[in-house]
Amino acid sequence: MRTLSGIASSILVCLVAVLAVSPTLPAGAQSRFEGQWIIDFNRLKPVTDRIQLSLQWETEKGGYNNSSHTIPRDQLQGISEAQAMGSGGAVQFQIKRDAGSFNCEGWFRDGKGSGHFTFVGNQSYVSDLRGRGYEAPTDEQLFRLGLGDVSFALIDELKNQGYERSNIDGLVRVGTHGVTIKYLRDMGALGYRMGTVEKIVRMRDHGVTADFAKELQSLGYREMSAEALVRTRDHGVTSEFIREMAEAGLKDLPMEQLVRARDHGVTPDFIREARDLGFSNLGLDSLVRMRDHGVTGDFVKGIKQAGFDGISLEELVRCRDHGVTPGYIEKLRTRGMQNLTIDQIIRMRDNGVDG
Repeated sequence: MRTLSGIASSILVCLVAVLAVSPTLPAGAQSRFEGQWIIDFNRLKPVTDRIQLSLQWETEKGGYNNSSHTIPRDQLQGISEAQAMGSGGAVQFQIKRDAGSFNCEGWFRDGKGSGHFTFVGNQSYVSDLRGRGYEAPTDEQLFRLGLGDVSFALIDELKNQGYERSNIDGLVRVGTHGVTIKYLRDMGALGYRMGTVEKIVRMRDHGVTADFAKELQSLGYREMSAEALVRTRDHGVTSEFIREMAEAGLKDLPMEQLVRARDHGVTPDFIREARDLGFSNLGLDSLVRMRDHGVTGDFVKGIKQAGFDGISLEELVRCRDHGVTPGYIEKLRTRGMQNLTIDQIIRMRDNGVDG
């Protein structure tokens, strides 16, 4: 018996073949925005009221574009859940957006389906946009406004929050970059009303979510600027990292110092390892110095095992910088050079004395 994925793949291959031999449609014809859809009712676990939708369409240059995101189940009109979860059958349905409709046909089985879509733009949406002071979108812009679900409710939310009116390309970026009404409202409630769509899109692109901002606030990092949030996110300073650093002994660090620690590889594990080797209560500057100069746990253990158990951090850094390794010390001793100090060994290394 053929698997569902094999059947879905066969359908897509056939559809691509059909599109490849289809006559070229005239420029400006809305039906030229067509391609393949894949929907999975079961991908999101636990099961929610959202489904995974993937679309693929051919570009004017012969390549392919892809879009994959979740949408509410109730956006699928003309298909019941029983049909989608059935044992297999042909389906026709629509995904309706203010900017237009994605008319879909294909096949579903056990919550997984695939087929062909055609986008039909909504001309009243175009008229309403012009009535709100926007220029008329091109056919491709209209398609992308539909793809990103740029509804009038979303446009009104931007206006209500005091955003400057952008051009149509700005609205397209809002939709295709995942700036939803919920995202706008959640970030706005936290005080992040960015003024321009470019700034809110940048926050979304860098993964700055309302949950991320709330987690930082709960740890005492309040009133952070939007730029600081982006920087924090880009450098991987998460709420978990902050809590673990505090548990390792570095509490209440300013955010810039946490970013510095993350950039230099000073992790909670590194701090704990240094402490276990006798270097407790080190400040961030000392830990960064250790990390930057390659003073690792294994290096410290090797130097200590070579007889320098009470070595200082500064001496360890000098050893590392001058190429004095546990192996080098052992070579000197096998040649009869015993009871040397660290300073003497460093001088020998600097002067090219090979063990």
